[in-house]
Amino acid sequence: MVVYRIRVPTGTSLCAGSNNQVQLWLVGQHGEAAAGTRLRPTRGKEEELKADVRGYLGPLLLVKLPKRRLLQDDVWSSVQEPGNSGDEFRFPCYHWVEGDDVLSLPEGTGRTVVDDPQGLFKKHREEELEKRGKLYRRGNWKEGLILNVAGNKLCDLPADERFLEDKRIDFETSPAKGLADLAVKDCLNVLTCWKDLDNFNQIFWSGQSMLAEWVRDSWKEDALFGYQFLNGTNRMLLSAPSSSGRLVLPPGMQELQAQLEKELQGGTLFEADFFLLDAIANVILCSQQHLAAPLVMLKLQPDGKLLSMVIQLKLPRVGSPPPPLFLPTDTPMVWLLAKCWVRSSDFQLYELQSHLLRGHLMAEVFAVATMRCLPSIHHIFKLIILHLRYTIIRVRTGLGSDMGVFNQVVSTGGGGHVELLKRAGAFLTYSSFCPLDDLADRGLLGVKSCYYAQDALWLWEIISRYVEGIVNLHYKTGVAVKDDLELQSWCQEITEIGLQGAQDRGFSVSLQSRDQLCHIVTRCIFTCTGQHSSIHLGQLDWYTVPSALCTIWLPPPTTKDATLETVMATLPSFHQVSLQMSITWQMGRYQPIMVALGQHKEEYFSGPGPKAVLKKFREELVVSDKEIEIRNAKLDMPYEYLQPSMVENSVAI
Repeated sequence: MVVYRIRVPTGTSLCAGSNNQVQLWLVGQHGEAAAGTRLRPTRGKEEELKADVRGYLGPLLLVKLPKRRLLQDDVWSSVQEPGNSGDEFRFPCYHWVEGDDVLSLPEGTGRTVVDDPQGLFKKHREEELEKRGKLYRRGNWKEGLILNVAGNKLCDLPADERFLEDKRIDFETSPAKGLADLAVKDCLNVLTCWKDLDNFNQIFWSGQSMLAEWVRDSWKEDALFGYQFLNGTNRMLLSAPSSSGRLVLPPGMQELQAQLEKELQGGTLFEADFFLLDAIANVILCSQQHLAAPLVMLKLQPDGKLLSMVIQLKLPRVGSPPPPLFLPTDTPMVWLLAKCWVRSSDFQLYELQSHLLRGHLMAEVFAVATMRCLPSIHHIFKLIILHLRYTIIRVRTGLGSDMGVFNQVVSTGGGGHVELLKRAGAFLTYSSFCPLDDLADRGLLGVKSCYYAQDALWLWEIISRYVEGIVNLHYKTGVAVKDDLELQSWCQEITEIGLQGAQDRGFSVSLQSRDQLCHIVTRCIFTCTGQHSSIHLGQLDWYTVPSALCTIWLPPPTTKDATLETVMATLPSFHQVSLQMSITWQMGRYQPIMVALGQHKEEYFSGPGPKAVLKKFREELVVSDKEIEIRNAKLDMPYEYLQPSMVENSVAI
C-alpha cells in the first residue's frame, strides 16, 4: 500500500465552499486512484486526508475533482492541492467549480508541448482549450473596433472573470454613493445659474485628493496647463515636431513665426495635436454637442516648465481663411476660453483613446488570447494570468454602453465615441506600447521634468528582468520558442484576430527568439499594470471641473471678444458637471481592495526557481518605490502614478 497525504485549502471569498460533495482522484504516470473520503469544502478551511492506494501511481500528473450536485447548485473555489508521498506535489487551482463539472488540475511545474514528449498532458491541454474556446468567444463590441470577448453584460462573463464578493460589493455600491450625492446636490442647486467660475466649488468633492484640490485652485495657471501634458494622465499627445505642423500663421505674425523656429532649432518646441477629433459632431439628449480639434504649440523652458506659445482650435481648410490663433498675450478670458477648449478635447481623447482603447480594450485582447490559446500548465499562462485578472468587459459595460455616461453628458457621446475609437485604432502601434520606443519617437527621453518617462522606463526594466528570469528558466534556446505551437498560436491570435491584422503596425504573428518573447510578454504585463495605473489613477486629480469639461455648449470661438458671460454660457449644465464629478470620483478613487504589482498571494508555479525570480522582482519593486518616494518629497507636485505600491497588479476596474 502507498499512502498519499493530501491537503485541500478552500478560498476565503464569501461564496467559497460547497454544500455538495467533492471526490478527489489522483492521476499518476502509472495509473489513477480515488482518494477515498469525499470532501465537503468549507470556506477558509483546509481539509486533510489520507489516501491508501494499492500500488505506486508514479510521479503525480493531475488531480481530478468531480463535484456532485445534490439539492442545489453552487460554486466552489479551491486554492491548491499539495500531495505528499516523500516528494511534495502542488496542484494550483484558483478556479470556480460549477455544476457537475470535473476539474483537472495539472501539477504546478510549467510545461510546453515540447516538454511533454510522451503526451502525458496532451488530452488535458486539448480539453481545457476546447472548453475555454467556448467560454471566451470573440465578438465585436462595436463594428469596426478590435475584437474582444463576446457579451455585453457582466453576467455574460465566465465565473472566473467576475469580481469576488468583497470587490464586487465595493464596485456596485460606490456608484450608488456617487449617485446619492449627485441627487442631493441636484436638489440643493436645482435653481442655480452659473454666474462665476467659483460656482464650481459648490459641486467639488473636497477631501478626496490633495492634488485635485490644488488643481482646482490653480487650473487657470499656464504652468499647470503645460505640466499636464508631461505628467498628467494623458501624456500620449505631447511630441517634438519636425516643423510647425499644421499650424497656419496669418499675415503679420512674423514674430511668433521666429519664436517657433527658434524653439524648433533648439529642440525645445513641442506640440499636442488633437486632430482625431476633427469633424466629429454629436447630438446627445436632443442637444447638439460641440468639439474642437486643437493644436497646441509649447516650449520647454530651462527650469523644466512647459509653457504654451499658441493654440489653434480648428484645422485649417483649403479655400477658407486661417482659423484664429490664441496667444498668452490675449485678454485673460479669451486665453482661458481657448485653454478650456483644449482641456475639454483632452477629456475626450483621454477617456476614449488612452484609457478605454489603449488600457482596457487592449488588455482584454491579451486576456482573451491567453485564455483561448494557452493551457493552465503553460509557463507563460502562469506568468501573466494574474496580470489579466478582472480585465474583461468591465468599463465598456458602464461608460461606453448605450445608456452609459458618454451618451448622457460627454461631447463624443451618441455615436461619436465609436467613430473616435475607430480612428484611434489606426494608431495602435507596437512601439507605442513600449515606453523606450514611444518616448524616443516623441522626443521626450531627455526631458528631466517628465517624471512619467523616468518612472515608466524604470518599471519596464524591472518587469523585463522578471520576465527574462522566468522565460530563461523554461526556454533554453530560441528554437524552443519557435517550436512551441501554443505560444505561436497565442501571438497570432493577438495580432490577426484580436487586433484584426496589425502586422503593418509592428505587431508580430510569430515568435522567433527568447528576446522577442520576453519583449512581448513584458509589453503585456506593463500595459495591464504600470501603463493602466499611470492613466487610471489621476482621473480624480486632473479631470474634475472646471479644469476639464466633459462637454461644451457653444461652438469654438472664431473671434477674440470673449467675456466672462461667454465663458459661462459655454460651460455644461450643473447636472452634467455633477455627473462628471461623480464618475471621476468613482473611477479615480483609491481602491480599498487592490493587489499591488507583484504582491499576489497565488502560486501558479512549483519549484524554487520561479520563487527566487519572484522574490528578486519584489525586492526591486521595493527599491524603486522608496527611490520614487524620496524624489517626490523634493517636488512641489509629487508624481505617484507609477510608484509600485500604487500600481495595481492588473486592470481591475
